[in-house]
Amino acid sequence: MKSKSKYKIEFAGLKIGPHQFNFKVDNKFFDRFSFSDFNDVEVEIDIDFTKKTTLLELFFKIKGTVNVNCDLTNEPFDLKINSSNSLVVKFGQEFNDEDDEILVLPHGEHKLYVDQYIFEMIVLSLPSKRIHPGVEDGSLKSEMLDILENLKPKLSNNLADPRWEELKKFKK
Repeated sequence: MKSKSKYKIEFAGLKIGPHQFNFKVDNKFFDRFSFSDFNDVEVEIDIDFTKKTTLLELFFKIKGTVNVNCDLTNEPFDLKINSSNSLVVKFGQEFNDEDDEILVLPHGEHKLYVDQYIFEMIVLSLPSKRIHPGVEDGSLKSEMLDILENLKPKLSNNLADPRWEELKKFKK
């Protein structure tokens, strides 16, 4: 998977200093991860890359839309995402990615694959509960919303439990 990836930064020939990298992500990108939660994806990733003598600094900025299904109605809608994250790459004896913000590459490595970081940033930038904007503002008309409305518990006129009313008499 890594050798065919177009989401890599070959830093060996770069001069020390800042550099820019841009990538676009679509559904094919997520197929490689066997991730099928999105109906459609259009996301752009800008990476501010700074090469220093002993380390590399990356600042990821993602912006775009993902088409997902609403958790309440299952209606598809476009969800805008906008997120950023940083990564520091150091060099050591062996590969180590246990820390979220620091990656250790073996000495002699000349390229960095950023697929996994892009994938995680996009997935983690989504809210845990995806609600169609039409549900929130009341403009969406859906059969599922009608069903949910009918299943709502009905409030009775007598909100107080009579047992509590009897106990309140002891308070006086």
